Amino acid sequence: MTTTGSAPTPQFTDSRYTTAPARTLSITSFALGLASIVFSWTFLAPIAGLVLGVLALGREPQGRTFAIWGIVLNAVMLAGILIGLLIAVVGFGVGLAFLPLHWAIPNL
Repeated sequence: MTTTGSAPTPQFTDSRYTTAPARTLSITSFALGLASIVFSWTFLAPIAGLVLGVLALGREPQGRTFAIWGIVLNAVMLAGILIGLLIAVVGFGVGLAFLPLHWAIPNL
């Protein structure tokens, strides 16, 4: 009785070569945090980095340190943006408060 087809090839596994754990999300979050501070990326990059850092905490236990640093750096950048925006709005309001009123009332 003959069989058609080839004999199964043996699978060799070498224990010296192992793959590194996946830390893609956490490293990306960290890189976006650094880049947003260094290059002054203000809004989109810190939000994306913050989301990726939070996702990495749950999915990548080996990249926990990178994920935490990514969350911290992106949160610092977002907080800086919010503080700067608040100062700008308050400054604009104070500037409007000290405008002379002769332009608003015609016969003064």
